[in-house]
Amino acid sequence: MTDGSVSAPPRPARAVRKRLPVALLLPGHGCQYPGMAVGLYGREPIFTAAIDEVFTLLGADGSAARAEWLAATPVTTPAQAARSQMLLFAVEYALGRLVFSWNVRPAAMLGHSMGEFVSATLAGVFALDDATRLVRGRANYWTTLAPGGMVAVAASAADVRPYLSGDVAVGAINAPRQTIISGPTRQLDAVVRALVADGHTVRPIPATAAFHSPALRPAVPQTLPLFAGVRMRPPRLRLYSAYTGSLTRPEEAVDPVFWASQPAAPVLFWPALEAMLNDRAMLLCEVGPGSTLSTVARQHPSVRADRSAVVSLLPSGSGALDELASIKAAAQVVSGYAVG
Repeated sequence: MTDGSVSAPPRPARAVRKRLPVALLLPGHGCQYPGMAVGLYGREPIFTAAIDEVFTLLGADGSAARAEWLAATPVTTPAQAARSQMLLFAVEYALGRLVFSWNVRPAAMLGHSMGEFVSATLAGVFALDDATRLVRGRANYWTTLAPGGMVAVAASAADVRPYLSGDVAVGAINAPRQTIISGPTRQLDAVVRALVADGHTVRPIPATAAFHSPALRPAVPQTLPLFAGVRMRPPRLRLYSAYTGSLTRPEEAVDPVFWASQPAAPVLFWPALEAMLNDRAMLLCEVGPGSTLSTVARQHPSVRADRSAVVSLLPSGSGALDELASIKAAAQVVSGYAVG
């Protein structure tokens, strides 16, 4: 899960001394906003064809997700909460296909929570029809879980851990001082009150379950058969995993347990980002709604020293003209930096 914050509009990548390989960053649940990427639908042919393919494969859920996505007034129901995850997958997959159409072969990809699953699909680990079945099956299962939530804390994981109790746990390490905690609603509320009382800054994340906490451990055996029932292939591109904080090994990518366990495990985004940028300098391109991961990535020493650079595809808010302009600007940045 990303931190759910509304960031400033994307700014162009800063000048660097040489052309760079492109790495895609794919955000997770919590980064979405009503109408995300609607401005591209019917205007960017590659994006439109790709997202329509996903909607078709999702069947009735896909038709409902598309209708809710395009609706003038957003709705909030338990079913819509599940479809919002399907929609996030659809948008990020279609954006990834759009970037590929710019003659970009990413040197690496790093996803956050749902984004890791999207990156694996783009890299060929999952066939698209299998991926949509997995997304639909898991998303509908999440609606059966007990109420839970996630909260971003402006503190290190070490600073936060003394406050944790029960099934409340560190759900993600996004940056050295950006930690997400997750747990059942009542337990989480008590931890948040203690953090606030001691002066910590917290921000809720739009999540309906305690993702990436021990509360989701029962979900692992329940969803494992979904992954065991599909064929998985070694990735065609280099995938960095926020589940392990390192480069995904081929045997991990085809292991059903590797994927089924992720919703109950913490997201190690910052360690994975460090592993990726320690290998080489990159142009980091955020492929998803908003610029949450771009904001995090700009804190990395490789970016701060201008060895690496960052660009976001979409602004942090809906608007057809803004989204089209943002895509056009990102394409120019990517074509200007990318090595073949």
